[in-house]
Amino acid sequence: MYPALIIEALSKVRHPETKKNLVEAGMVGDDIRIEGNNVSFSLMFEKPNDPFIKSIVKAAETAILTFVGSDINIKGNIRIKTKQPAPISTPAPLPDVKNIIAIASGKGGVGKSTVSVNLAVALAQMGYRTGLLDADIFGPSIPKMFGVEHARPVAEHIGGRDLILPEEKYGVKLLSIGFFVDTANALVWRGGMASNALKQLITDASWGELDYFLIDLPPGTSDIHLTMVQTLAVTGAIIVTTPQEVALADARKAIDMFQSEKINVPVLGLVENMAWFTPAELPENNYYIFGKDGGKKLAEKLNIPLLGQIPVVQRICDTGDSGTPIALDRDTPTGQSFMQLALKVIHQVDYRNITLDATKRVEMQARH
Repeated sequence: MYPALIIEALSKVRHPETKKNLVEAGMVGDDIRIEGNNVSFSLMFEKPNDPFIKSIVKAAETAILTFVGSDINIKGNIRIKTKQPAPISTPAPLPDVKNIIAIASGKGGVGKSTVSVNLAVALAQMGYRTGLLDADIFGPSIPKMFGVEHARPVAEHIGGRDLILPEEKYGVKLLSIGFFVDTANALVWRGGMASNALKQLITDASWGELDYFLIDLPPGTSDIHLTMVQTLAVTGAIIVTTPQEVALADARKAIDMFQSEKINVPVLGLVENMAWFTPAELPENNYYIFGKDGGKKLAEKLNIPLLGQIPVVQRICDTGDSGTPIALDRDTPTGQSFMQLALKVIHQVDYRNITLDATKRVEMQARH
């Protein structure tokens, strides 16, 4: 047995795409080694993701066994080399976070941050390790709603890196751009600057182990949304709307964005906020000042779950302004509505994780 026999056998194998045999195509390396019945060599491919690598290696093994000798030990002895270097895979951020949930709305003013804050508090009240990121770079409101406007998170050297330590209140880990800028002045940033700030809040922070990581997104569809899905594999999205037609139209756009082929993030469901007005002096009366069941009807039409209908009550505004989210008061009807919302979100996340594959980070370039 000598190298020429190996070369001759490999000339019987053709690349399915180029139609050239392995010798003619220059794919056989000059490192053929023969030691007793052991034969080894390398095959050179143009790129590491050549779809025919496995089938060609199998065909080469068969050719050696057929044309050189059936007793030759060749399986597992063919090395793969490529002209292009294999892409370096960067580890996914937040490896200790089980579920990442984006909370979005098509338009502003629908109470998305109020829903985000109270959902986070409700999950923490149930004993789940919960984090909340205020990704509304230009209008951060979560610091005030938690009563921590004056907090200034510090960095700590962890694992060879300086990482921001999130604030923690009511059992929820918090970060917001509002901790690092003067919120009294307008923040005038280009999209790229805002996107980089968001990346830092995600990847340069010590979030630790979390069951649920909620991201309160800015209204609409923007660079911030693209940056998020490019940076993180998002478990699912929750869309917040009010019952009125103009809000519903924008909510559909947000749903379409997440369900688009390029983004492909499952929509966990719809929250109808400000579903009705209940005055404190008449707690049994419901006034549908923004329309009735608009969110419910949209959810039915698009075949997505309705996660909850949250009423308009004065205490939601008061507790948000005072930094004591109403979900802390589980004995009130509104507090209970947020606890029910949290239960439905938990159920939908579990169902999504059982029935669907894990979400992948989006490979696309954001437009600036």
